[in-house]
Amino acid sequence: MNKQSIPINQPLRKDRAKDETWIKAFMQKVPFGMLATEFEGQPFIKPTSFVYDEGEHAIYIHGALVGRMRTNLETNSRVSFCIAEMGRLLPADTAMEVGVEYASVVAFGKAEVISDADQARRGLQLLLDRYFPQLKPGTDYREILPHELDITSVYRIKIESWSGKEEHARQDYPGAFSYQAP
Repeated sequence: MNKQSIPINQPLRKDRAKDETWIKAFMQKVPFGMLATEFEGQPFIKPTSFVYDEGEHAIYIHGALVGRMRTNLETNSRVSFCIAEMGRLLPADTAMEVGVEYASVVAFGKAEVISDADQARRGLQLLLDRYFPQLKPGTDYREILPHELDITSVYRIKIESWSGKEEHARQDYPGAFSYQAP
């Protein structure tokens, strides 16, 4: 099998592929993702906070009313979304054997701007609940007001397929270390 015949949501290395239970747990664990869109042949990647809604099998994000992301999505709703985390660096005797531990999920689907006010409010509340679970609407902060929905875009990515993979070395890997910025 050559690389071109591998389905888009299947890792090349089957030994690193993870099942749906792992993918769903990883979606809850990683706090930040990258949304990839395209406009007239130009790829665009936007870093963003997100929340995975298992009941809808969808990802919610929010952004500006006007901007590149919204323009791209209104022109072409097909997207991919990636989350990842880096583990230890793995030194070796040859450059080809040097590696890094990692875990990632890539989701493929279609994104839509949510126009229904109740659905948009729900999407924003899911984001608030994920990042600020200790705060309660109406107690710790004012609930989302209707006019506030007029100044932000809430997006739902309907997941069509996804894949997860993980590369971890032995615990006793000689010389393994965590990355430290210079």
